[in-house]
Amino acid sequence: MNVAVVQMEPAFGDLEANCARICSLLARADAPVVIFPELALSGYFFTDRQQLHQLALERDASLLQAIEDVATKQGKIAIVGFPEKEGDNIYNAVVLLGYQTERCYYRKVHLFYKERFVFTEGNVGFPVARVASLDLHIGLMICYDWRFPEAARTLALQGADLIACPSNLVTHIWRMAMPVRALENKVYVAVANRIGTESNGDETLSFNGRSAIYGYNGSVLAELPADVEGIAVAPIEPDKTRSKSFNPINDLFADRRPWAYRL
Repeated sequence: MNVAVVQMEPAFGDLEANCARICSLLARADAPVVIFPELALSGYFFTDRQQLHQLALERDASLLQAIEDVATKQGKIAIVGFPEKEGDNIYNAVVLLGYQTERCYYRKVHLFYKERFVFTEGNVGFPVARVASLDLHIGLMICYDWRFPEAARTLALQGADLIACPSNLVTHIWRMAMPVRALENKVYVAVANRIGTESNGDETLSFNGRSAIYGYNGSVLAELPADVEGIAVAPIEPDKTRSKSFNPINDLFADRRPWAYRL
């Protein structure tokens, strides 16, 4: 089966326009699983919590339903980043939704830079969604989570075949680490990064694209350039991730010694 990552430049604060673009790009992607960037529905660089609160969505929001309707009609799964509101809390969240699949939400655990001033730290752990129609298990994390090997390992230990990582990356070192996350867990990793810039006050962030899909051996299966919008597609074979052996004797998970890792 194919997996797609979408590289785009969301319009800051324009939920309706971003939703329309997400639906359009979803239709164009030649894959049953389509992954969009972090906060693709809203834009990213919020420093004013009140401004963010006005744009944050509850889980029953009509815009999320609109994306789900398009995905369902096309027989696809969409993974989309959005600001989630629950009471007084706002989470940097991602939702997996679409064809014959129960929604799965993840709230970003590791908040990067000024995110911590406007978002609430995630409280749902690292979930793995089972997409029965594809016989595929998808683990969810977001951007800065890549810095913590425990995040990807937690997803892999729960049976993830593919780790989807919607991102708004501003450094370049992630391209060294992401293939390692795939290799050390024997899973596919798909990074949907955004492009463009956003300014807030006196500061501007530049996002560096290079969205990619990595094989379970750390190889690059597909990659986009640094500065253009586009869709990268690659085939995956989920069943090949389920044995963690890499030679006749060694197994990545069976050889773990958790007792020795305690501090």
